[in-house]
Amino acid sequence: MAKRTMVKIDEKLCNGCGACISPCAEGALTLVNGKAKVIKEELCDGAGFCIGICPTGALSLEVREAADFSEKAVKKKTSEKKFQYIPQKCESCGTSEEDAYLLAIKHQGKSLWYCTHCLPRLIHG
Repeated sequence: MAKRTMVKIDEKLCNGCGACISPCAEGALTLVNGKAKVIKEELCDGAGFCIGICPTGALSLEVREAADFSEKAVKKKTSEKKFQYIPQKCESCGTSEEDAYLLAIKHQGKSLWYCTHCLPRLIHG
């Protein structure tokens, strides 16, 4: 174990909406008893893509003692395809990520999801 950046979840602020689940490509987050949880420290890369999407501000990053991040554990977890998945939708047209590629765009502390069709309009006005 070493000190590294990890996602911290404030259970008092978490409303269990699950919006943070999909942005976690490593499958480190799940809902347990109506609250978001990091299921295994070795799955959390500390990148924080989940943070900006949280509507209540329950997620943050902290540096603490944690198990080392493991690409091997992530590959095993993602190959199971059993982690929870809540599809995101394009902020502009409402297209689901099941039907189009979506990209997370950070703006003023929030993650906004845009499909590749709407992204050029966002960039160029």
